[in-house]
Amino acid sequence: MTRAVHPLEGEARDRLIRWIRRRMKETGITLDALEQALIDDRRELNAIRYRDAYGNTWTGSGDMPTWLRRAVAAGQCIEHFQTSGL
Repeated sequence: MTRAVHPLEGEARDRLIRWIRRRMKETGITLDALEQALIDDRRELNAIRYRDAYGNTWTGSGDMPTWLRRAVAAGQCIEHFQTSGL
């Protein structure tokens, strides 16, 4: 079940932004580093075409990984493992 995320408004949003900025300053995370991490995460998520409940992933390129080959051999349909990005 997917939980809806409601956008924050007003003071709650401002407090959250201040909290995030403090944590970034404390840990030495820059806006550039955060932006690059988000870009990298998006690129990785977009590249993943198949995923199982244990976190195993496959882009669909190259040889089918063992975890997926075993599942298919056991009768599981490969479409069951497709990510929602397809």
